[in-house]
Amino acid sequence: MKLTTDDVADVTDEFVVRTRVLLSSATSALFRYGVVGLAFYLLPFTFSARAAFLPEIQQRGYLIVAVKDNLRPLGFRDETSNLQGLEIDLARRLAAELLGSADAVRWKPVANRDRLTVVLEGKVDLTIARVTATPMRSRIVSFSIPYYMDGIALVTKDTSVQRLGDVETRTVAVLNGSSTIAKVRYALPKAELVGVNSYQEARSLLESGGAAAFAADASVLTGWVQEYPQYRLLPRLLSAEPLCVVMPKGVQYDDLRRRVNDAISRWKAEGWLQQRAIYWGLPWDTLN
Repeated sequence: MKLTTDDVADVTDEFVVRTRVLLSSATSALFRYGVVGLAFYLLPFTFSARAAFLPEIQQRGYLIVAVKDNLRPLGFRDETSNLQGLEIDLARRLAAELLGSADAVRWKPVANRDRLTVVLEGKVDLTIARVTATPMRSRIVSFSIPYYMDGIALVTKDTSVQRLGDVETRTVAVLNGSSTIAKVRYALPKAELVGVNSYQEARSLLESGGAAAFAADASVLTGWVQEYPQYRLLPRLLSAEPLCVVMPKGVQYDDLRRRVNDAISRWKAEGWLQQRAIYWGLPWDTLN
């Protein structure tokens, strides 16, 4: 599995979210109490460049979408360097829905820390890059309805491990500093957790017998299994994490949000999203 710095220590954009929420709240308080000068000083940090409205996107003729290009099977480059994956399929289908052509997309590959920032700064119209909807993030961006329900899964090559109960007193590897730790502790209170700093380190630990399983996001581990077929995912997920399209916040973007949500809802009902998820090897029936 090819790894980038995004994979080390489960990098997220929560720092960006918390900083913008804090600055926004500070600005509101300063205006309320009349410290106008200082409030205007903070304005450049709290209000981003305006993202395009739906009519402007339609007039432009193409969508600008932030995606992952190193996260098989959601968004990755194939042997000819073309973008592939479930999220790439979704972006193309949205382009066809909104603009009449699946090719009306310009891609912006992003690191995890930039997934929300590019929407806030108006650099993209949408982000479709394995972003989970959280209450904190919802304070600064809007989310579509989920297009895929991800969750924490366990991967193993140990033939004695067939179900979750088989590791309840065994050693399980987890990424240091990740939110996975609390979820695994809750589901497997008697398991011994050992921290690793990367997926490569986790694989080395499993290969050496230092752990019976490794816990991480099911969507990411699906790519692991595709690259290393001797591994397999246990059937039960330990959490439910909705993956959603990120869109700008504000009533002026209601048309865009409505069109995106209506399309995702319809594609779920028609079975298209399920078909594409299964095509890319992603678990579907567990939570979706």
